[in-house]
Amino acid sequence: MPNQTKTQITNNVSWNTIHLNGPYPLVKKLLSTSLSTGKPVIERYNEASSEIRNLLLNASNSFERFRAFGSGWSLCDIPYCEDQMHFNAKMNLKWSIGNTDIHTKTKYLPENLFFFECGNSIKEVSNFLVKNNKSLKTSGASNGQTIAGAISTGVHGSAIDIGSMQDFVVGLQLIVGPNVDDVVYLERKSLPALNDQYINQLNARIIRDDALFSAALVGLGSFGFVHGVLIEAEDLYLIKKYARKLPSEFAIDLALKLMDGQSTRFTTGTDIDIIEKERRLQHFQLYVNPYDKKKEYMTTLLYKYPYTNNYPDPIPTIQTSIYKSLPEFFANLSSKYNKLVPLILKAMESSVFPKENMDVIGRHDEIFHDTYQFEKAFAISFAVQPIHLKKALELFVDVCNKKGPVPGAIGIRFVKKSNATLAFTRFDYNCIIEMDGIQWEPNSRMISMHDFETELYKSLIQNNIPFTLHWGKNSAWDFPGLANYMYQDADDIWMKQRSKLLTRTMCNIMTNKFLKRIQLDSYIP
Repeated sequence: MPNQTKTQITNNVSWNTIHLNGPYPLVKKLLSTSLSTGKPVIERYNEASSEIRNLLLNASNSFERFRAFGSGWSLCDIPYCEDQMHFNAKMNLKWSIGNTDIHTKTKYLPENLFFFECGNSIKEVSNFLVKNNKSLKTSGASNGQTIAGAISTGVHGSAIDIGSMQDFVVGLQLIVGPNVDDVVYLERKSLPALNDQYINQLNARIIRDDALFSAALVGLGSFGFVHGVLIEAEDLYLIKKYARKLPSEFAIDLALKLMDGQSTRFTTGTDIDIIEKERRLQHFQLYVNPYDKKKEYMTTLLYKYPYTNNYPDPIPTIQTSIYKSLPEFFANLSSKYNKLVPLILKAMESSVFPKENMDVIGRHDEIFHDTYQFEKAFAISFAVQPIHLKKALELFVDVCNKKGPVPGAIGIRFVKKSNATLAFTRFDYNCIIEMDGIQWEPNSRMISMHDFETELYKSLIQNNIPFTLHWGKNSAWDFPGLANYMYQDADDIWMKQRSKLLTRTMCNIMTNKFLKRIQLDSYIP
């Protein structure tokens, strides 16, 4: 017998992120919607839309807030609220778009368009695309996030010429209230993708509005319930990944050349120059031990190749060469003996950073593979303009040494601008400086994570360095005036667009403590 769409409700549940950044106060109601079976995919999808509308009605009638989450991948409380939280991971329908489904004025090829329900993990998305001989344009370093969560927090990806994950999204289906016409399909007016007849099958009200679409892309879980995402994929390709040590100053200068559009003249002084010749670099990353003043950085360099299935299995190599989490014992030792942090990190470099000369080739989904370690992780990630890269890195290392040491290592990646209103990759080119490590307990010898982050932001601001922060990472989000410093008037634009789409009641239902803390909760009619 076919199953019907239904939602399981569990009362008074303890909730945490997958990286154990909580625990947070008990959630009154944890909701989990299971899809119907034995029916056409769009019928099942529409039934799920109706179910979410009913849940929003219940939240409204109960005067309770409502937030959705998928993998719990964020390292802060951005998805959390104390009233009702909806677990999306079972909502993972997916399908391709046909020739007759596209808009007459579209610039997209139908064979590159795919529709994913909110709960699909990036791994599920990639697996489906591979079956269709397609690939994501970019992704984060791992594949555990859900598609809705990744775009809602602006996961920045890794390809120099592509941007962030929200930048390959061409359509969004949002549920913004309990009524029938609160199911909305949103896309750009300047770049329509689907025709009205097809969208009508989704029982959705059509809105084509560039400014509204740009605001909704990185919606922070507050722009309604993101039910479906239409993405543009591309043909399968291979990535050749190299790991080489380069002189530190030289590596930074190479990165700045990239930002000037000089990647075709990107020469490393290694064997890569002969192998790749004029091939354009796709990805460049630096790995920095903030407590080691040596004059070399480990780097990874990725180049894009046409797809062929004639290549060795890359997974065994990837599993031994990916950037790994620092083990929890590091944090325990750090809290007791913080002066040992530099020595321990130095000793562990070979197991934390990529291994030199371990080259590998594979598909995008193979190179950016599974994450295996889920310790009590912390991660700080901020973006600066190329002109400020050297100074920002110097200041970060200085804070690590003078206010720390703390158990973490630094990575630097380079990503182009996103058009999303609240994308943290908002500069023309973004130098993303991040620290990954393990949570520690503050004491008289060890600064707290919150105070460490605060000292970093103070240092950047005092040196007149504009920066933005990754929405899904750890941060001192209560730092005074933070959103306004990062986004100037863009935060007001975002709130105005949100207020245009959602009623005052629904804005309140979709607001949580995170949004209030960052001062993005205003209703601006």
